[in-house]
Amino acid sequence: MPPRLILASASPRRSALLAELDLVFTVRPPHTDESARPFERPADLVARLALEKAQACIEAGELVLAADTVVVIDNQILGKPVDRDDARAMLARLSGRDHEVYTGVALADATAAPTRLVSRVERTQVRIRAMASAEIAAYVDGGEPMDKAGAYAIQGWGAVYVEAITGNYTNVVGLPIPAVEACFRELGFEIGRFRRESPGGPSSRT
Repeated sequence: MPPRLILASASPRRSALLAELDLVFTVRPPHTDESARPFERPADLVARLALEKAQACIEAGELVLAADTVVVIDNQILGKPVDRDDARAMLARLSGRDHEVYTGVALADATAAPTRLVSRVERTQVRIRAMASAEIAAYVDGGEPMDKAGAYAIQGWGAVYVEAITGNYTNVVGLPIPAVEACFRELGFEIGRFRRESPGGPSSRT
């Protein structure tokens, strides 16, 4: 039987992606400081935070999956908007331009001592079409941008404004599934064994 899989994230988007794969997992949100360090590059930031989140949730005998996502434009990181004015400003900046989405993924194996940690960083380029001020205002007033890095959700109404992507779609949602699977393989686990219907695996999601 595979070890218990923990998702160290409060993100409903990440939970939904794992659920779509029919994986059996338990959500355990971490409590970590997500502030960037001075001069920290986006790829380094998401890699570090993903590892810190995984380590914050480790318990013996478990496998812990964590991730961190940022939106980057003009070499500046855009996090979650602090208020509606901030969301409108972010969207106005992204309007009609390309930007990048970085996600760090980390997997911690605490099934034996010492704990093993692996990580990956995924980058995707996204182009937002030109948005009128009224469109931006209406989108923000609808509430969707308020808990999203970069103030938009590609898996929600924000898809209306995404003109093109180069790279992995699930990375923009917040959890690049190919990178997750690569982390499992690196630690010697077959991700398919964590599916609800897997022979010899758990029979229900916890």
